[in-house]
Parts: sequence; C-alpha cells; structure tokens
Amino acid sequence: MARPYNFSAGPAAMPAEVLEIAAGEMLDWHGTGMSVMEMSHRGKAFGEIIARAEADLRSLLAVPAHFKILFMQGGGLGENAIVPLNLSRGGAVDFVVTGSWSQKSQKEAGRYANARTAASNASTQHTTLPAPATWQIGKDAQYVHVCSNETIHGVEFHELPDLKTLGSDAPLVIDFSSHVASRSVDWSRVGLAFGGAQKNLGPAGVTLVVVREDLIGHALPVCPSAFDYKTVADNGSMYNTPPTYAIYLAGLTFQWLQRQGGIAEMERRNIAKAQLLYDFIDQSPFYENRVAPDCRSRMNVPFFLKDESRNEAFLQGAQERGLLQLKGHKSVGGMRASIYNAMPIEGVRALVDHMRAFEKEMA
Repeated sequence: MARPYNFSAGPAAMPAEVLEIAAGEMLDWHGTGMSVMEMSHRGKAFGEIIARAEADLRSLLAVPAHFKILFMQGGGLGENAIVPLNLSRGGAVDFVVTGSWSQKSQKEAGRYANARTAASNASTQHTTLPAPATWQIGKDAQYVHVCSNETIHGVEFHELPDLKTLGSDAPLVIDFSSHVASRSVDWSRVGLAFGGAQKNLGPAGVTLVVVREDLIGHALPVCPSAFDYKTVADNGSMYNTPPTYAIYLAGLTFQWLQRQGGIAEMERRNIAKAQLLYDFIDQSPFYENRVAPDCRSRMNVPFFLKDESRNEAFLQGAQERGLLQLKGHKSVGGMRASIYNAMPIEGVRALVDHMRAFEKEMA
C-alpha cells in the first residue's frame, strides 16, 4: 500500500527510510538485545548514539567549534522561557514580531525580562517582513529575537540580518524550528538558534539548541538547573534523562540527510518544491497566497480558495487522493501545505494535480 502524502505542520512526516530502519532495530539495537527506548542513557550504547548524532548534526549544519549543541526538552515553546532565563540577565530584550510564534515568544519572555518590540509586520497582517534597517534595537538589548520562519503565517527570512551593520552588538537569537536543516545557516550572524525536532529533524520530544559558548553561564538565579545551558552543556545533554528515543530517531534522520547529499541538496529540492506550488497558485484565479513574494516560506505554504464555501469539498477530495493535513491553522483559516525535507517533489506534484482538477471541476 502506498503511503499518503502528509502535509502536517508538525509533528510532520518523517522519511520512510528512517522509519523502516527504526522498525528493524526496534527490539534489538546493534546486537545489544535492547530497544533504544530501554537503554540507560548513561550506558555505552546510548553514548555512541548521542555522540554520533551530535557529530553528524555539527557536520550537516556546519556548526563552528565555539558553539555548543544541546539536546533538550520542552519544545520551541519551552525555549521561549529558557532563552530569556539564560540570556536576558534580567534586562531588556528586543523582538521582531512577524507572526504567531514570535508573538508567543515575546509574551513568554516578558515574564523574565523587559520584552520590547523592535519591529512588527502586524500592519500587513503578517504578510511581509520589516526591513532590518527599520528595526529599533535598544543599545541595552541583551539579545534580539527573530522567528526566521513563521509556520502559521508562512513568512521566512531568506537571509538572516547582520546586527552589526545595524549598529548593535546584541546576539541574534533565531527560532528556526520549522526550517532547520532546510538551508544553510550563517553562524557568524547568530548567537543562539533553537528548534523543536518535529518538523525537519525527527519526532516530537527533543529540542535542538545551538548556542555560542560565550553566551553560556549567565542564567538567572531562578532558572531551573535542568534548563541552565551551562549545566546542560557541562553534562553533555545528560544532566537529566534526555529524550533518548527521539534523539536516536533524529540521529537516523541526520544520516538520511547526509545520504541525500546534505543541506545544499535539501535546499535545492526545497526551492524547487516551493516554486512549483507557488507558481501554480499565482497563475490560478481560484486560489491565492497573500504573502509578499520576497518573503514566502519554502516550508509552510498557506493558501486560500477565493470561494471559501468550497473548503470542505477541497479537503475531502484531497483526502481521497491521499493528501493529508492540508487544513490551515485555526487562527488564519484556509489551507496550508507544509513541505518539509521529508516531502518529496512527487507529493507537491500530486497536490498541484488535485488543485488543478478541483478548480476545473468547480468552474
């Protein structure tokens, strides 16, 4: 039976090859007689798993040696608290608010710091991105937070800002949950990056944090020990029991990415997938995407039927064709196709075929 194409925004589709490997190793990992989920996180076997996962990820993302890679828990929402607990020093932090996720991040940070708005795209209903030259970054900002891809509204920073050119020495914090490993990262412009794994890196449960070493060791006194980046780093992400099976599956995903040709090849594929879908939407009088072309997300494509009374029929027809999870987020409505790394271009072609056939049927 052919698997359907799953366009879920997260937890999202994983590579079938990864799932097949995990299924084959479920009861016995490499002759240990144990499933990975049964292993002690302090044992030699899991030590090998996490060490390889970290090394593979560092290679894939070209993470410099002066950055620590941490495997944590709590998801992106958890990091909305953990980042200010570690980096704010109880002072002011500046946010570029570009959609639902940066809004959530700012609200949560306000519990631990003076969370200010440096820029916002609210006036355009989150369909554009404010030019970095217009950002109002305070001289006392401990960091500047950007959600580099807004999963719900479908806007993406295709180039990270260089804060030094804006006259700021503050480190840039990016929430790259929904496009990590879909493109390269310019680490010279980043102080910390975080993201839940459940979109491009594996299953829900493990959260990736990549943090510059000089930013570690400044946690507020109220920060829980398990969320203090220094404690986590000093203990190799095993101060408390980590999400072992999620790390194992993420590690298998890193190996799969390497076999595909690495991040450069994934970026090439992602550009092709996104262009295929956006090109069809733009030429159609039946559908529309409301995001400015220069900041459209390659990962999350929101679109709308111009006659929204036909939404349910569209979704029913999609499900019959094996095209799943296309309903847009409840806060914005419409449709959303999340086309992460594991989505092959054949899935996007199948979606375009359905959209074309439905438009013809409704004419």
